[in-house]
Amino acid sequence: MIIREAKFAIGQVVKHRKFSFRGVIYDVDPEFANTEEWLMSIPADVRPRKNQPFYHLYAENAETEYVAYVSEQNLLPDESGEPIRHAQVADRFDKTLKGTYRIKPHLGH
Repeated sequence: MIIREAKFAIGQVVKHRKFSFRGVIYDVDPEFANTEEWLMSIPADVRPRKNQPFYHLYAENAETEYVAYVSEQNLLPDESGEPIRHAQVADRFDKTLKGTYRIKPHLGH
């Protein structure tokens, strides 16, 4: 199996290609690392491939904040410049002038 380099970086703001949510990446798996049950719960016609990076996001939509696990094929860069309101973002990241987030120095990665 060929493992690709991740297209997005920790601290980058991204949005989902099909669903209306966005978030900050806080971790990356080089390939699928969740349960088969989780994967099979996704309808077959939109189920992502396993052999690609998957991203852990502090995510939000218009109604709520949550944690999401999203395949690279379903993410796009979010260029809106709008801040992320998810409470855990401020605990873990500092916002940069470019609108991305940097892990707080005392936390490292």
